[in-house]
Amino acid sequence: MKPTLLILAAGIGSRYGGLKQLDKIGPSGETIIDYSIYDAIRAGFGKVVFIIKESIEDDFKETFVEKLQDKIAIDYVFQEIWMVPEGVLVPDERQKPWGTGHAVMMADGKIDGPFAVINADDFYGRGAYKSLADYYKGWTPARENDYCMVGYHVANTLSEFGSVSRGICQPDASSFLVDVAERHHIERGENGITYKDEHEKLVGISDNTIVSMNFWGFTPSFFTFLNQGFGEFINRNAENLKAEFYIPSMVNDLINSHRATVKVLDCYDKWFGMTYKEDRETVVRSIRNLIKQGEYPENLWG
Repeated sequence: MKPTLLILAAGIGSRYGGLKQLDKIGPSGETIIDYSIYDAIRAGFGKVVFIIKESIEDDFKETFVEKLQDKIAIDYVFQEIWMVPEGVLVPDERQKPWGTGHAVMMADGKIDGPFAVINADDFYGRGAYKSLADYYKGWTPARENDYCMVGYHVANTLSEFGSVSRGICQPDASSFLVDVAERHHIERGENGITYKDEHEKLVGISDNTIVSMNFWGFTPSFFTFLNQGFGEFINRNAENLKAEFYIPSMVNDLINSHRATVKVLDCYDKWFGMTYKEDRETVVRSIRNLIKQGEYPENLWG
């Protein structure tokens, strides 16, 4: 069974200042999403599902559907605040999106086998898709709670233009995930790479520290866990209108309750993305260098 690529593309990108998931950064007008799908096809993926907002449906159709429809199966679903499981009440004052866990829930019913979850504005590298596709080769429902995560070395995930947030991972001796902790204000300074803890104290970490860049591998059982977990999340955060239901929180809960395992797939590729508007030129330059190295054609779909 070929895995599915689930792309989280409903965000607006407040720090970036626009729809970065549609920003053309390749020499022939390619977006980062184009390169992600190209790499996924090379790795053996058979379908792509977009999570988008209804307000950008026309833009997505115009950008992706026509040029990809004869290359890979395409589907898309919407993520809106009011889309919650039956019996869950949405506070009238709620304006902030529910988060990445809620976004993945929207694809329930669209996927019937292993799938990868990625961010629309992140460039992960060819090796990430191959590692995940290889991991799920020969998959059967007997492995329904067998998940994975592509882990990057933190030094390969920093921005030149500001601090970043990353999920710092703790794998065991067999490379199964034990814990993932969200850390903020990660950046390289005079004393190496540091983050700020809850007391604003700088904590040093090594360049090779494994971090999550939101490249996950799941099976359909994850939708069941998400729907159950979302109701519990709402009950815990009834008064918190800004709380978000994140994938790592759900993953940690499943690991701690021994309901699922998550294999960490070590990736040595350099990640790059567009957290800040200034990151765009770095992405454009990096893509150009990969084309010169023969990793991608000048015109991706030409």
